[in-house]
Amino acid sequence: MDKEKKLEKIAVFRYGIIAPLVSGTIKEHTTNSAFFRDAAQHHYVDPEGVLIKVHEHTIRRWYNRYQKGGFEELKPKRRTVQKTPRKISSEVHWYLEQYLEEHPKLPSTMLYQKLLEQQVVTKRDVSLSTVTRYVKGIRNQSRQAEKEMHRYERAHINEVWCADSSVCIYLQEGTKKRRTYIIAFIDDASRMITGIDVFYEDNFINLMSVMRKAIMCYGKPKVFNFDNGSPYRNGQMELLAARIGTVLHYCKPYTPTSKAKIERFFKTLKQQWMSGIKGSDFKNLQELRKSLQTYVKSYNTNIHRSLDTSPQNRFFQESKLIYRLSEEKIKEAFLLEMKRKVSKDCVIHLNNKEYEVHYRYSNSYIILRYSSDMKEVYVVDDDGTLTPIKLLDKTSNAHIKRNKVKLFGEDAE
Repeated sequence: MDKEKKLEKIAVFRYGIIAPLVSGTIKEHTTNSAFFRDAAQHHYVDPEGVLIKVHEHTIRRWYNRYQKGGFEELKPKRRTVQKTPRKISSEVHWYLEQYLEEHPKLPSTMLYQKLLEQQVVTKRDVSLSTVTRYVKGIRNQSRQAEKEMHRYERAHINEVWCADSSVCIYLQEGTKKRRTYIIAFIDDASRMITGIDVFYEDNFINLMSVMRKAIMCYGKPKVFNFDNGSPYRNGQMELLAARIGTVLHYCKPYTPTSKAKIERFFKTLKQQWMSGIKGSDFKNLQELRKSLQTYVKSYNTNIHRSLDTSPQNRFFQESKLIYRLSEEKIKEAFLLEMKRKVSKDCVIHLNNKEYEVHYRYSNSYIILRYSSDMKEVYVVDDDGTLTPIKLLDKTSNAHIKRNKVKLFGEDAE
């Protein structure tokens, strides 16, 4: 319901209670006080359809307000954000503004402590929560004043890809229901969904999986635009960006408009696809993934309202700007990296598994690079080459003949 209509309905409800007194249709010799007492004994249906009783003092207040300002005075007063709370005097207001100007990032607790130390306020007069609300309001107003928002669009494809994740439906897995998550990439200029998939977990490994497929199909972008979530902002992502030769850009916290296109896509996805499906429609994650891919194919090939063409057509109009990496380079770039200490018996631990390395690395630190599925694990040598290693096999090692170390003075065989 529109806010103004809601306020109007409330005013009409209030007028209906005091109308007999206003119009003079009450019984003769009935005083105002008697009318208020009698009206308070009745039940009324409020604008929400709830049966209620109204206290006589409230009815008296409504009547006095109507007498003073007419029908408009019966509407509930809109709450306005006050720059200065009622409990904060002009003196306190001045002190706080001075502190905020000198120390704009000073926490509210410290500001409150300063007021107490200088005896500007007492705990009885002004509470910490009052000062906190005041400071928050001032800082919010300051941020809003600094913001200048404009619609924008990159001139060419693969300049910026924006990525984000969204919750999806629950799927039945055995006796439990599991939440699914969608991870997607969108090209800023063409609105082309360059990569998308659905998983049981929203993490860096799954994000890398979608990113790898997208780069293999549509080349690499100049910039990735991410939020500050842990799957996006970590050391592994920085290494990945450096290896493929792209730039990472992170949105300021609490600014969803910085990635408006991917947010808008997820809204469309929920309205057009997610709203028409339920968990019982799919036996497993693979069936849900297939349905999602079918929808995205339709999205990419249908006319986009802001483009007057389809995202796919817009993207391939500038196919010369698609810079694809070789499979070997992509494979190496998407290897995860970790530093590990080698034990004296040449064993390292990685993801709760034991791997055996060459004896020359014994009791030293090494750099490991490995695929996300752990099928390939390498040691990075000093010259940068990757040497594969394998899982520890204690049984096989029991039959390996080792070189015997001879003691001084022992006869050679």
